[in-house]
Amino acid sequence: MADITRLPAVRHLRGTPTGWIQHLRRGRIAHSGTGLSFWFTPLSAVLSEVPVDDRQVPLVFHGRTADFQDVVVQASVTYRVDDPAVASTRFDFSISSENGRWRGTPLENLTSMLTEAAQEKALALIAAMSLAETLTNGLLAVAERIASGLAADPRLLQTGISIVDVHVASIRPEPEVERALQTPTREGIQQEADRATFERRALAVERERAIGENELQTQIELARREEQLVAQHGTNARRQAEEAAAASHIQTESEAEREQRLAEARAMSIRVRGEAEGAAETARVEAYRDASEAVLLGLALRELAANLPKIGTLVLTPDLLTPLLTRFGVAQEPVAKGQPPAGKKS
Repeated sequence: MADITRLPAVRHLRGTPTGWIQHLRRGRIAHSGTGLSFWFTPLSAVLSEVPVDDRQVPLVFHGRTADFQDVVVQASVTYRVDDPAVASTRFDFSISSENGRWRGTPLENLTSMLTEAAQEKALALIAAMSLAETLTNGLLAVAERIASGLAADPRLLQTGISIVDVHVASIRPEPEVERALQTPTREGIQQEADRATFERRALAVERERAIGENELQTQIELARREEQLVAQHGTNARRQAEEAAAASHIQTESEAEREQRLAEARAMSIRVRGEAEGAAETARVEAYRDASEAVLLGLALRELAANLPKIGTLVLTPDLLTPLLTRFGVAQEPVAKGQPPAGKKS
């Protein structure tokens, strides 16, 4: 929008790079172009401003396909005013000399004309297509039809407007129809998901079975090795017992043989000693055989005395000695009167 500065007698207008300004004074063109800046008198000036930048018009309209199904089309048309002098003669782009604003609604009128022309071209194409074709190939076909139709529209050519771009965002049927159309695809996707789930479960079961078999084989192998280990332990224990028994047998035989040898040695020693003692006893008996009874008795007493315990005091009386002396052959002499008996001293 142009910027207007007001003074008491004159006014000053300063335009923009995207706004085409035309200044008419008494029906003649005084200034024309973009980015202008000039002084003017408000009573004799007629001002017009036409935007020459790219502008976008959103479109939303309903259509009906060949099989009587309603669809909603969302699109946008981008246009540009190539000949603003012609456009200013077809639409009222005049601006106020007070504030620089449009006196009417030229852009709304231009947008309405573009919308009607675009809808006319798009609805004609949709009416010749089925719903499936519209939803499948309708975006590109509708965009091409709108672009070609607007480019050849005589009304746009006469207003100096050119179409820059046409974009169709979506073509959607009614919600119920859309859900019904989505159901087969949705079911197919669900079935594919179920199939993938079943395959995943089957694969998991197969893997669990393989793991179980591996664990079972491992347990069997461990049991077999444990059996071998137990058998080896038994063999080792039996061998140790046999070795211990053999060693004990050898030790027993050695001890028995040693004891036997010791017993034989002791027996031989006893026999030799007995024989020596017997020979000594025989010699002694032979020596005593010719001795008198008194000698034998004396030897017996000596032997007895050697074997008797120690005697502190011994009192010998005649009554004790008389029988002994008699047996040894010593006669008792008669005791004279007045003499003491033998064995006593006065």
